[in-house]
Amino acid sequence: MSLLTPDGGLVFWMLLAFGIVFFILAKFAWPVITGAAEKRTNFINNSMESAKEANRKLADIKTEADGIIAEAYEQRTQIMKETAESRDKIISDAKDKASSEARKIIEDANVQIERQKQEVMDSYRREVSEAAVQIAEKILRRELAKDGEQIALINSMLDELNKQQ
Repeated sequence: MSLLTPDGGLVFWMLLAFGIVFFILAKFAWPVITGAAEKRTNFINNSMESAKEANRKLADIKTEADGIIAEAYEQRTQIMKETAESRDKIISDAKDKASSEARKIIEDANVQIERQKQEVMDSYRREVSEAAVQIAEKILRRELAKDGEQIALINSMLDELNKQQ
């Protein structure tokens, strides 16, 4: 028996064993293996479809998020603009109010200064008038110390009054 040329009986029993193993494998193992392979293939295909769907949803969500971010940015810009305008208006109103109140305070102060100035002038006039009367009284007492001079002064004053009428 040579190794390269098999004997006829050996070939028969080998073919018979191969056929039985092939039949058993074909009947029981291959359907399970091919079923498992098909399940695996279907699972992979479904997973790929799910992944593609998830990628599409993710892209949609990303697009939506970008839109929301852009809208939020626009709203933020608008709010900042409105805030700046409001701030400027408040500052302007405050300046106007402060200017108005400052003018009013200055006017009130000027009125009060004028009033005090008038009071001082009136007081000064009274004092000057009183001093002038006191001086005139002292001069007249000295000048009119004699009765004859008093009568002459009274007569001259009466004459002046009669001339004016």
